[in-house]
Amino acid sequence: MPEAGRGRISVIIPTLNEEAGIAACLDRVRRAPGVEAIVADGGSRDATVEAARRAGAKVIAAPRGRACQMNAGAAASRGEILLFLHADTLLPLGWEAEARRALSRPGVAAGAFTFRLDRRTAGLRFIELCVAWRCRLASMPYGDQGLFLRRGAFLAAGGFPDLPIMEDCELVRRLKKRGRIIVSPAPAITSSRRWQQRGILTTTAFNSLVVVAFYLGCPPSLLRRLYDRA
Repeated sequence: MPEAGRGRISVIIPTLNEEAGIAACLDRVRRAPGVEAIVADGGSRDATVEAARRAGAKVIAAPRGRACQMNAGAAASRGEILLFLHADTLLPLGWEAEARRALSRPGVAAGAFTFRLDRRTAGLRFIELCVAWRCRLASMPYGDQGLFLRRGAFLAAGGFPDLPIMEDCELVRRLKKRGRIIVSPAPAITSSRRWQQRGILTTTAFNSLVVVAFYLGCPPSLLRRLYDRA
């Protein structure tokens, strides 16, 4: 792994057919100074790779699977701080200063941003409130909140586990043994497309079922198949 650049932040974005949103995602990333953007592509068949390169990102090919892609992006990065970001999420303005400030606090192992959706309806607001309560009660942010941490903590935790689903939850669970997980009040804006396509109640109920089944020991490979089928 390359030597970490002092003070640099590496933003790592796993992609698979994300041409519709990758340029906007990277535009917000690239506005910040001292930042490296890495897109770890899992074999997109659309124009994701070309759009990412035009937006100034370093693009690498990685085996398909979010965990594998994010680990590959981390291995290709040089930042002292790693921030893992979904391609359909926009970071808040001033996100780089917020991440550095959060990680400078004593006892903090990792952080994330407040979850917000890009549409304002009662149903989607309910989703945001549920996420806020989960973060407050369980200190368990998910990957669509822009998880950030220092490289040393990432390596000490073993990186993302080789799981087909819930890899972000498992990494956060490991990190909680090393320190506090904090959520910045600054909002990261995520596309509401999943809830719009599948329905708010159906998507929320199914996602909750997957989380409970994971913690009860259901094989992640089975959960992945169910998730894809749904």
